[in-house]
Amino acid sequence: MNKKIVHVAVGVIKADNTLFICKRPDDKHQGGLWEFPGGKVEAGESVFEALKRELQEEVGLTINSSSELMVIEHDYGDKCVKLDVHLVTDFSGQAHGAEGQQSAWVAIDKLEDYNFPAANVEIIEKIKVDV
Repeated sequence: MNKKIVHVAVGVIKADNTLFICKRPDDKHQGGLWEFPGGKVEAGESVFEALKRELQEEVGLTINSSSELMVIEHDYGDKCVKLDVHLVTDFSGQAHGAEGQQSAWVAIDKLEDYNFPAANVEIIEKIKVDV
């Protein structure tokens, strides 16, 4: 039986040498772990449209543009995800946990101090090299 793949637009939001991360609610998949914000790509929606909508809803930012960083497919056993990861440096607004979630601006070299879902490990490795 094939598992459904959840397509997610992920924003690596960068300002100076810091990245904006959020903590997943405890009752959600991979709850209690930190993540780069984003959300599901809806039917008929482009990755950029989904990213723009999700980052407005989740962290209160208006995204003007983004650039593709990488695509990751990961099987958690109970769920498969396809992460379309974009670098976001052109935005307006003040990033915050708009849905009440914990959030923080974190220096790139301090990301290892936070626990992320397994699928995010590749993102962090790429960021340290390319961003």
